[in-house]
Amino acid sequence: MTKVSKTRHPRRKSGSRKCYLGWIPAFAGMTSLCFRNDEGRGMAKKGITILTGGAGFIGSCFLWKLNHQGNNDIIVVDNLANTNKWKNLIGKKFIDYIQKDDFLDVLESGKLPHVKTVVHLGACTSTVLNDAAYFLKNNYEYSKRLALWAFAHKAKFIYASSAATYGDGMSGYDDADEAMPALRPLNIYGYTKHLFDLWLLRNNLINKVIGFKFFNVFGPNEYHKGEMMSIICKQFNSIKEGNPMRLFKSYRNDCKDGEQKRDFIYVKDVIEVMYYFYENPCVSGIYNLGTAAARSWNDVAKALFFVLGKALKIEYIEMPEGLKEKYQYFTEAKMDKITIAGCKHKFMPLEEAVKDYAAYLEKGMYL
Repeated sequence: MTKVSKTRHPRRKSGSRKCYLGWIPAFAGMTSLCFRNDEGRGMAKKGITILTGGAGFIGSCFLWKLNHQGNNDIIVVDNLANTNKWKNLIGKKFIDYIQKDDFLDVLESGKLPHVKTVVHLGACTSTVLNDAAYFLKNNYEYSKRLALWAFAHKAKFIYASSAATYGDGMSGYDDADEAMPALRPLNIYGYTKHLFDLWLLRNNLINKVIGFKFFNVFGPNEYHKGEMMSIICKQFNSIKEGNPMRLFKSYRNDCKDGEQKRDFIYVKDVIEVMYYFYENPCVSGIYNLGTAAARSWNDVAKALFFVLGKALKIEYIEMPEGLKEKYQYFTEAKMDKITIAGCKHKFMPLEEAVKDYAAYLEKGMYL
């Protein structure tokens, strides 16, 4: 665990030609990288990793994983805006940071060293924003442009799809390619993710990518997400103070309040699976990334209250009108395909994951 501390810039001796760009993000559009020493030339020859969304929730955790595997040859791309995402980068190692709006121009200028892998996690993930044009530009057009560059330069392309592409689940949660056209997302976020998946399918490009349909991911480094934080992160301190967990009521006769179910997956499990595919050159395709075990919101509440040593207390509240028709009452990843691809990772049970996460939340720690 990494505790937030004051930013320390590494010292550089006067006259030294070695560049240290990776400890602290530049917070500016980059025009060229600094590779003036033998180590830098070797790294450029070996190939670097582009990590979009690298300051975000899953992206910064994957950056942590790469660093712990000895890989620091990474360019982080993100849009820090007016958020605290920058805190997710403290203590991480990477060679530079590029603002999202500047990145494609820099990439296409040919000024970067050899790119071996593109991990594209950057996207607008809001399920309440309704600006369709913004979603199309950021989640669809941006992804196509980046993917086409990766294909042209023979770079491995890994990207984030979403379980939101499955809509209400009436067509199931099967990640088989032939099942994709029947999916009907419930919101514009899921739809733009689905559009990119379909674009790959129509153009016979799925064998050139690795995509992940992330289910309900929670864990360290989501502190900046505001209303999009997991309920565990959002209500942790309130519950510690003796307040009830507030859950949405159910508006279906076949589902009791709090018994709506999700496939909750801990971010530590997510990055382990991602790293397996990152390192494996022989796999491709679009994969579900969940646990294959749906659990209720009531189960989440019970796990969190147990960890905090408090009596269970739940208040069921009205769902916003705009969310009622878009709400998923059940999600559960079908995981056969990812197992066939050779990934044998054992996922942490919900109760164990909540306990582990609570240790981070208690002290405001980052991964």
